[in-house]
Amino acid sequence: MRAFVVLVLACLGFLGSTGAASACPDVPCDQGELCLWQSPSYGDTQQRLDLTTVNPGSCVSVPEARSFVNLSTRLVTVYQGADCSTEGEFTTYPGGGTYVPNAPFVVRGIEVWDH
Repeated sequence: MRAFVVLVLACLGFLGSTGAASACPDVPCDQGELCLWQSPSYGDTQQRLDLTTVNPGSCVSVPEARSFVNLSTRLVTVYQGADCSTEGEFTTYPGGGTYVPNAPFVVRGIEVWDH
């Protein structure tokens, strides 16, 4: 768990060294996007979402995802349920460079938050 926290902090730029960016996985996801993959470690089919395809505050059902990257400028909540229900698992991730190679549950819904 500690290694995961260090990786996240490095990817967010909190470690302050010039080598911090190299700790981030090289995944095909552009700034401003939320990218989801069907398999852990960013494998199989990818889905790219951004503010042109997702309205902030709306629940969006997505194909099952087991890894994702949030390079948007917004907080994103991922949900176990496709209807974004809080009855199942859900977690909110910061924007700007959050890398989750192995989601804590299968993601079926997302919600992008307003600032």
